[in-house]
Amino acid sequence: MIMVTGANGQLASRTLAELAERGVPALGGSRTPTDAQRHLDFDDPATLDLTGVSTLLLVSAGYAEDDQVVARHRTVLDAARRDGVTHVVYTSLTGAGDHLGFAPAHRATERMVRGSGLAWTVLRNGLYAELFGALLTWTPDGLESAFGTGALAAVARADLAAAAAVVAGEPTAHAGRVYDLVGDPITAGDVAERLGVPHRTIGLGEYRSRLLGDANLLPFQPPMLASIATGVRHGFLDDTGPDLARLLGRPLTDPLTVAADAAAAARPGTH
Repeated sequence: MIMVTGANGQLASRTLAELAERGVPALGGSRTPTDAQRHLDFDDPATLDLTGVSTLLLVSAGYAEDDQVVARHRTVLDAARRDGVTHVVYTSLTGAGDHLGFAPAHRATERMVRGSGLAWTVLRNGLYAELFGALLTWTPDGLESAFGTGALAAVARADLAAAAAVVAGEPTAHAGRVYDLVGDPITAGDVAERLGVPHRTIGLGEYRSRLLGDANLLPFQPPMLASIATGVRHGFLDDTGPDLARLLGRPLTDPLTVAADAAAAARPGTH
């Protein structure tokens, strides 16, 4: 049986839907499970029952400080070994993102996965096109961001979910593989042009000040978001690659359309 962690999150829920469409039995695990899911709380080892699971799709529990993320992943990998899981598929971060503020937790987890004694596959996911669009800020004059003219090899979340389903559905064919799953490069200017508005670039210092002044952000988030901005701005996140299209066996979803839709949905007065 396949288990997908974080089952109520956007990536995991789409992956479960993809598996269902392919006729592949799978079970979701969640901190807040529905009736059809298994209770799985990485912060509570007593809930980590992986009995009967052969393939574990470990969706990164990255919404926390690095030490907490790594501890969570170590705990679930320990449970996987204990309960007889044979293969773990981990959703990591694109190789081009090594400089990003949240990369260390991913790379540490990759080390643990490789050293777990289980068969493994690592999916190095690019940054979501949905995220790129959502990080653009609306002003009365149009859009602004700290991305400058830099490009991001953005990828639609749905494509990453489909790729995860392909790998989890036939894990032995992908054992010991690291896939870099990125899309086509897009810029903030491209998104603004698609929406018919101008784009204004702000400095990284101004962007960081805004982040630090946002009471809705947790302490680890401002440096994480600032690292994305400088990475895009200075051309570190625009590398493309063939892995995603090869896994899917079809053209990729247009990331510019996805990013523009996400930006449009955040426009004041659209709700």
